[in-house]
Amino acid sequence: MVIKMNEENLDKYYNKFNEDKRLTRRHGIVEYTTAMTYIHQLLHKMTNPKIIDIGAGTGAYSVPLANEGYDVTAVELIKHNLMTLKAKNSPVKACLGNATNLSMFDDDSFDMVLLFGPLYHLISKEDKLKALKEAKRLVKKDGIILISYYMNEYAIITHGFKDNHILDAIKNNEVDKNYHITPRKDDLYSMVRLEDIDELNYLIRLKRIKILAQDGPTDYIRPIINKMDEKTFDEYIKYHLSTCERTELLGASSHVLDIVKK
Repeated sequence: MVIKMNEENLDKYYNKFNEDKRLTRRHGIVEYTTAMTYIHQLLHKMTNPKIIDIGAGTGAYSVPLANEGYDVTAVELIKHNLMTLKAKNSPVKACLGNATNLSMFDDDSFDMVLLFGPLYHLISKEDKLKALKEAKRLVKKDGIILISYYMNEYAIITHGFKDNHILDAIKNNEVDKNYHITPRKDDLYSMVRLEDIDELNYLIRLKRIKILAQDGPTDYIRPIINKMDEKTFDEYIKYHLSTCERTELLGASSHVLDIVKK
């Protein structure tokens, strides 16, 4: 039911995957606009903030933030993505690195930590905790960490039932009796539930500021939003931003954004 990929082939996958293009499609615009709206709300309360974007991809977030004048450092694991990011000739300070080991940076170095990609791809709880521990180490006492997760129910509803893979997934023990996707070390994506996120925060001692449905129902209605005229789509964005913190939308969103601090 999920894409299988061992670690050495992750680079090959991203050589073919166009993250920039994904975030310019309407379902991606909703996800991106939501994240940037909350990022800007938080940054406006800070004085000369330093930002680190861990798992920065091709710079979808770090490049525009740097172009706005913010001090931005980007860390990316995939060389192809890093080369694409650097080719944009922005003020971003970009380097190769792994979210689970950022020893090249000192403790308490950043006011804001963006951790959007890594928690999708780190499969084991141990690796997730390593990445969160590093993010916590890097952020200042009064700083903010924004973490994006890929949600279990979205994958079950779409890849399981909509795409008709659910029975094979159950047969192959890819889904447990509670319909929680069973993590395998060669999975490309890791899907979680809200209680999984809560447990990670508890173990790392992170305090939640707020959690929101980063794209809400958007991925379920892609054909509909793609046909909307601009005025209606603008209204949809307003609707989404006005409801994305509602608890009833969280679990079934394809992504959630968890905003936490030490």
